[in-house]
Amino acid sequence: MRDDGEISIFAGSTGKGFAEKMCSYLGTSLAKSEVITFSEGNTYVKAGETVRDKDVYLVQPIGLDPNNEFVEILFWMDAFKRASANSVTAIIPYFSYAKADKKDEPRVSIRARVCAECIELAGADRIVTMDLHSPQIQGFFKKPVDHLFALPVICEYIKGLKLENMIVVSPDAGFAKQARKYADYLGVSVAIGDKTRKAHDEKAEILEIIGDVKDKTAVIVDDFSLTGGTLANLAKALKEKGANRIIACLSHTLLNEQGVRKIEESPIELLVGTDTVCNSALTASSKIRIVSVAPLFAEAIQRIHSRESLSPLFSHVPEKCNNK
Repeated sequence: MRDDGEISIFAGSTGKGFAEKMCSYLGTSLAKSEVITFSEGNTYVKAGETVRDKDVYLVQPIGLDPNNEFVEILFWMDAFKRASANSVTAIIPYFSYAKADKKDEPRVSIRARVCAECIELAGADRIVTMDLHSPQIQGFFKKPVDHLFALPVICEYIKGLKLENMIVVSPDAGFAKQARKYADYLGVSVAIGDKTRKAHDEKAEILEIIGDVKDKTAVIVDDFSLTGGTLANLAKALKEKGANRIIACLSHTLLNEQGVRKIEESPIELLVGTDTVCNSALTASSKIRIVSVAPLFAEAIQRIHSRESLSPLFSHVPEKCNNK
């Protein structure tokens, strides 16, 4: 037996705000749940209503507290399966360990693969996420992965700003392919930053700008930033090359307090990010604008639940998802 009725959306401890936005879009209520962290650090989760024979959706990013958030997802998967849910979909707006996708040094773990296997073994039947740092991580899962993109939501917001003489700028060659997708959507050209990173200290050096940015509005695009160093350094280099205005766009806005200060002190006049993680540090900046991708996730869940194709979500923003 499978329940084809109301969508059952539960939220983990750091996914509640995002899940509530999804429920608002879908015209439903967030399912009751309880998360307790005991004094020694143990986590306890409990679904506050029956899930027997239902298709359940659990919203929880692996973001600013990745280890605890990851373990909590495992406990939720197990709880729903033991309560006889028909299926369990893990909605992970940001998958932090996607940065650890390969064994590029001796004696290191491929952490993304470990996380993928654990989530599946705990009971996940499907995973929905956004802008993985390394898209090939979808192959670490044996279950279906729906990989959404922030690009159409961010680009529609940028279009609404009516910027003149734009050029999209990738911070490095690694993100150039995705930057070209932004450029194609906006109908502009691409420039690329020549970036080098010598250690694991999150410090990168911009060596050169490949492309003509003189007198243009440079729109920097990247998937995430922690300390803001790359964005600030790239913005400075763009100014030195004659860029007129500088806008930055991030799929995941992970900036810490130091990073926010760097953005405030940089030539960047506006940073557009999404709400895939709940980040209180962002409120300290007047330059940062957050657009919600919760409606996009909600539309995806609605299509999954009704057995419809998700393909249209990769090329345009559904009408109710528009953040302008």
